Amino acid sequence: MNSRKDPEPAAPPLSREERELLEKTSIVMQERRDTGLDGLVGGLDSVILATGTDRLVPAVFELLRYTGLTITEAFFDTESESYVLGLPGSASLIVRSREGTGNPFYGANKGRLTGSLPNTRLETFVFTTPDLLQYVEIQKGRGVRFLTDSPLESASCSFIQTTPSPFTGNSLGFIEWKTGKKSYVPRGGTAISPDLAKPASTHLGNIGRLDHAATRVRAQDRLAAILEFVSLTNHHYDFGVYVRSLNSITSVVRREKEDFAMVFTSGIIPFSGDGESGPTEKFIQNYGTRVHHMAFRTERIESTVNSLAKDGMEFLLDIVGSEEEGLKQIFSEPSRNTLIVNEYIHRYGDFDGFFTRSNVEKLTEATGKQ
Repeated sequence: MNSRKDPEPAAPPLSREERELLEKTSIVMQERRDTGLDGLVGGLDSVILATGTDRLVPAVFELLRYTGLTITEAFFDTESESYVLGLPGSASLIVRSREGTGNPFYGANKGRLTGSLPNTRLETFVFTTPDLLQYVEIQKGRGVRFLTDSPLESASCSFIQTTPSPFTGNSLGFIEWKTGKKSYVPRGGTAISPDLAKPASTHLGNIGRLDHAATRVRAQDRLAAILEFVSLTNHHYDFGVYVRSLNSITSVVRREKEDFAMVFTSGIIPFSGDGESGPTEKFIQNYGTRVHHMAFRTERIESTVNSLAKDGMEFLLDIVGSEEEGLKQIFSEPSRNTLIVNEYIHRYGDFDGFFTRSNVEKLTEATGKQ
């Protein structure tokens, strides 16, 4: 069978917007090289997801029930309770409780439909670094702001994170591991025995690593959001899929082919009203700029999705794509506890792309049901 190639990803491939984005990301990547940042950021280590105290345990159990993740660690610190969920070969997911008015993400969480969950969002993507102090020194010199003056130290690691982005509402974290045995318990924290068991469901073994996550950003902030992410990581802009009928662009930023990818979905033109602006811009009005979904690699996707549905999961659409096109995907309904949609994605072995235009169009349209 011939290697599949992704259909022309951007339409038109050399539009003015795409030329500008490619030119500016090239400049940012040269700046990374010139300032010594190249090689200082590795792959995705973990993701920090916050929810209200009353929804913490339901959120964790939901992830145990509907993904391949298992609990690897749990702890209390001075501010919250946290559960760490992991899977070999995948970034970890740190689910924490958050309450109070001191939340630095509070402003980004505001939307027409988020009033009851003011502290709930996927907050931070954490990347590895071999030299955190050098990274912080360089980035501070470039004007990057962090939530703490210096890295937080524990027995296992050093950690720091940026202030929330004005374009995405997300923070990027950076972690340097000191020991081979990884523990996310912070200094002064107390490890506890988790009291949640993973369901013994065979189909959960088909759900693997975190493949990508997609953030919704405003049309006017697409360029700035991508440039910011490229300047803080070792990722590069790959391509954009334009769905003009839905006023939407899906932009892929990644490091290497098999690495975690960050996806930015934005409008083509800014919001002007619910009826004419399309599902992407309408989502932002309802929920604010935030991560819309996490995508998990999934084998035997048809039988796995059928089993998830029998276990109570609801979906925004049927499975889209085919083996001939190279991949199949599906979106769940958003979680009531985290506001996150789960995507399940099966990539066929010889598929040489990342998305197909037809799948992107159907998935984008489905978000209008939220």
